[in-house]
Amino acid sequence: VESESFDMGSTIVSDSRRGKTIPPEAREGCLLILRALAEIVGKASEPIVVPLLAAALEECSSSSSFVREAAEDTAKSILSILNGHALPTLVCPVLFEALQSPEWRVKAAAMEKLSECAELHPRQISRMLPQIVPVITSQVWDTKPQVTKAAKDCLLACCMTNINPDVAPAVPAIVTAICKPNDTSKAIDELKGTTFVASVDSSTLSILCPVLSRGLKDRLAINKRSCCIVIENMSRLVETPEAVAPFGPLLVPDLKKVADNVQFEEIRDAALAALGALTKALGHSSIDEAVSSVMKDESERIAAEQKRIEDQRVAEEAKEEENRIKEEEERKEWREAMEVQRLLNELALKEEAEKKAAERQKRELAKKSVKSAGGKCQSCGLKKCKKTCLFASK
Repeated sequence: VESESFDMGSTIVSDSRRGKTIPPEAREGCLLILRALAEIVGKASEPIVVPLLAAALEECSSSSSFVREAAEDTAKSILSILNGHALPTLVCPVLFEALQSPEWRVKAAAMEKLSECAELHPRQISRMLPQIVPVITSQVWDTKPQVTKAAKDCLLACCMTNINPDVAPAVPAIVTAICKPNDTSKAIDELKGTTFVASVDSSTLSILCPVLSRGLKDRLAINKRSCCIVIENMSRLVETPEAVAPFGPLLVPDLKKVADNVQFEEIRDAALAALGALTKALGHSSIDEAVSSVMKDESERIAAEQKRIEDQRVAEEAKEEENRIKEEEERKEWREAMEVQRLLNELALKEEAEKKAAERQKRELAKKSVKSAGGKCQSCGLKKCKKTCLFASK
């Protein structure tokens, strides 16, 4: 793809080195067929072409520019006929998986396609913001500037799908603060001037909580106070405890630290007020209960993560042991095959030597015989010698 987001001057790993043996022309042809199905057949081809979106994204890292261009166009055509209800179960998991690719072009293409989904299906993307924001935020710190730029654009496009009118004016500043921590104070100032009237759902919280959590850790006490005020105001308008539950572990410990450690009484009171409002939003009767619940959930999460890591380690060790046993068996089979081949070679040499000895003996006997191989006399050339022949039997 020829654009500033995809710098052609970067080092490109050849397709053959990445294990692709199919000619690039053939891959381009397949992509063009998919694109034609999507554009000509239309939505009727959705069950056929949508499952192949991952393959199209993978080709965005091809070393051939025409294959990359075909892959980009094909992915765009597939998304244009996509049913919005397929985003949570079919498309977004594929895009999230593509973000784990070692190829930066695949990552950038996946985020570009997610931005297109935000334009085509804003309501579905808005509902998925709690899952999208953490995943895209992790790509902001990628070493490739193209990926960083694509992550910022994608994050902005997705966050702009949020339907809360109170937060909408501050979304650009919030996205900038997520990408540039030094701009956190500007985003907090934007939020401090926001009057919350509409209800706050999980989509809105997924946008606000990362910046608010960072603001509570800020060195400036005024920023901590502003964050406490924003948290208190938005907590009063939270729809359900389930909406704010995923963000409790992110905010409650930081608010507790501000309430206990800040030297200014006014800020401590603001933190306690915010903590009380957040506690009520979480469905707890007291601050201590909220803190205990959050710490319990965090302990369970840590235990689950440790168990996952341990299970992964055990699985890797089992796989390594399996590979070691398999390698030993292959080596044993190889040694046996080499031994069999050695014996066959020895047998072949022995048979060849015996054959040569037999031929040599045959030639010696032929030299001593008065008859040739055809049975004719070697003197007169007749099968029955004349009486005058030297070898005529007396």
